[in-house]
Amino acid sequence: MSGLTFRSTKGHWITSLSRHGSTGLFVPLSPPLDPEKIRELQCFITLSKKLLVMTGAGISTESGIPDYRSERVGLYARTDRRPIQHCDFVRSAQVRQRYWARNFVGWPQFSSHQPNPAHWALSNWEKLGKLHWLVTQNVDALHTKAGSQRLTELHGCMHRVLCLNCGEQTPRGMLQKRFQVLNPSWSAEAQGVAPDGDVFLTEEQVQSFQVPSCARCGGPLKPDVVFFGDTVNPDKVDFVHRRVKEADSLLVVGSSLQVYSGYRFILAAQEKKLPIAILNIGPTRSDDLACLKLNSRCGELLPLIDPH
Repeated sequence: MSGLTFRSTKGHWITSLSRHGSTGLFVPLSPPLDPEKIRELQCFITLSKKLLVMTGAGISTESGIPDYRSERVGLYARTDRRPIQHCDFVRSAQVRQRYWARNFVGWPQFSSHQPNPAHWALSNWEKLGKLHWLVTQNVDALHTKAGSQRLTELHGCMHRVLCLNCGEQTPRGMLQKRFQVLNPSWSAEAQGVAPDGDVFLTEEQVQSFQVPSCARCGGPLKPDVVFFGDTVNPDKVDFVHRRVKEADSLLVVGSSLQVYSGYRFILAAQEKKLPIAILNIGPTRSDDLACLKLNSRCGELLPLIDPH
């Protein structure tokens, strides 16, 4: 677990995070790298001319961001907490207050996470012309930080904020400053960081937290991400389907594919008879559709592959 304290001292905000373990804290156990599997993945990548890559939370656990579903180390395994539901956030000002208080405390740590060797490897593949398109289910901006540009953030990005009324989009860092101005003496201590950038707080801590409205129209603000129970923008879905049609192979990196928003593209690739490789510690929803399955750390295996 992580102990996180966020408090204001005479106008100076202080964040301290104490951690036990390394950035591998949230990475499930995996067997040693198998040289034969490395060769098989190398062959798969070498033969690919228009490679589509889909990434999930498993690529970011090595950067210190927990996921939901990993055995023993995912949020579902460690706690009884569940992610916020879209309908609850939209309908209830109290739910929004609770969400933003937690997000406010967690933001300095969440936004400071950096890409790991897996993110850098995929960015390098793109620069060398090997990666045709990258679709990520993650909202952590780590692919962008690594320099990926041929990128679709399927579920949006926590680094942007959206007004539910007028649609105005603003950087999340700007909202953090507005929170600080509205809550100069508010303080909180939290235990545990969640996958989407928030932390766990008590109801008593949340009640006095002030939440700003949209600076343009006064409407309620929401992270520019797809919460559970919401749907991905149809135009974005169509765009990714077109990238699948252009591709000649599909590599899944760090996803169990349990969420349909990503799984649908695997089904589309299968229908197109594309070869599918999956790199993920633990079983996935599409193991039976893959010609190659690897149970390894993304950051250990991907840098070993020559994209030429």
